[in-house]
Amino acid sequence: MNLKDFVAVSSMPGLYRLMATRSNGLLIQEIDSEKTKFASTRKHQFTPLETVAIYTDNDSTELKEIFQRIEDNLEDLPLPESNSSKEDFFNYFSEILPDYDEERVMISDVKKVIKWFKFLKERNLLILEDSSDEEQEVDEKNKEPES
Repeated sequence: MNLKDFVAVSSMPGLYRLMATRSNGLLIQEIDSEKTKFASTRKHQFTPLETVAIYTDNDSTELKEIFQRIEDNLEDLPLPESNSSKEDFFNYFSEILPDYDEERVMISDVKKVIKWFKFLKERNLLILEDSSDEEQEVDEKNKEPES
């Protein structure tokens, strides 16, 4: 799953596609309208989705792995509605990531993960990669050019 092109921007709702970086901010694109705008580092903080992870009892689990688990269980385990209770969200999340750290993972974290998944899924932006495809890419990168 490729999340490197998506960022969350503080004080701006939703997710954005990263277009370019500047020394004083980022050029971001609204996903629905495709409008590009500049977001200054003076006003905003940026969170690339590929750097997001959820605390577990032992370490942490990357967001792409959590998204993969949600996708794999979508038929048997539907996503909670946005107006569901706190307990419903935590029950759902414990099915997806049973070893999440209950002391450090807040309800806002769980809601954000589910909201981001829904947002990207509804727009067909979640591209699931086979592990064999990833291995093939690594093999191709490591190949020496033929003379």
